[in-house]
Amino acid sequence: MPLSIGFVVYPGLSQLALTGPLQVFAGLPDTTCHIAAKTLAPVASDSVLSIPPTRAFADCPDLDLICVPGGLGASEALRDSETMTFIRERGRSAKWVTSVCTGAFLIGAAGFLKNRRAATHWAYRDLLPLVGATAGGARVMHDGNVWTCAGVTAGIDFALAIAAEIASPGAAQSIQLAMEYDPAPPFDAGSAKFAPEPVKQRLDVAYNRMRHAMRDALASA
Repeated sequence: MPLSIGFVVYPGLSQLALTGPLQVFAGLPDTTCHIAAKTLAPVASDSVLSIPPTRAFADCPDLDLICVPGGLGASEALRDSETMTFIRERGRSAKWVTSVCTGAFLIGAAGFLKNRRAATHWAYRDLLPLVGATAGGARVMHDGNVWTCAGVTAGIDFALAIAAEIASPGAAQSIQLAMEYDPAPPFDAGSAKFAPEPVKQRLDVAYNRMRHAMRDALASA
């Protein structure tokens, strides 16, 4: 059956949290991917790249899978009633509700993480109980029809995992090979478990303000 996948975009999202899984899902057969926003105006990411939506919320078709990426703008998106209404309404009718990175807090505030195990960016993991979730230790988590994953690059892993469920493991592996997704980073610093302590401490300081902003936004969501 044809598959309709929708990505929710908002100012300040992380472009890789969107484009990573988008690249994977675009390889699925008989699949249409939509990039949905409040309007069709380009949406600024948290880097120099702006994202051109393909659908406004008002005319986005029904979705089989909704994916909410994270980013520095996630706390502000929590305060945006149009964005949250779209996630809430389309999530209720979707077969799969998914998120990347801090997008977990948007689907959580929409009610989809209550009493579920979930993943998000390591710096925000302890905030998951604020949306009724239990923090899981895996890079990709799924609990029922809800899939979440760790920060940014984990979006590729999540998309390949759910592609295997939607299509087949062979189809997912074909997409992986076509992308030549075979990570070999120059440093073993991509996980809070293994990163050098001075590196982690510097980022803890940098993330402190953003964590407070997320906590405040969740309190008012």
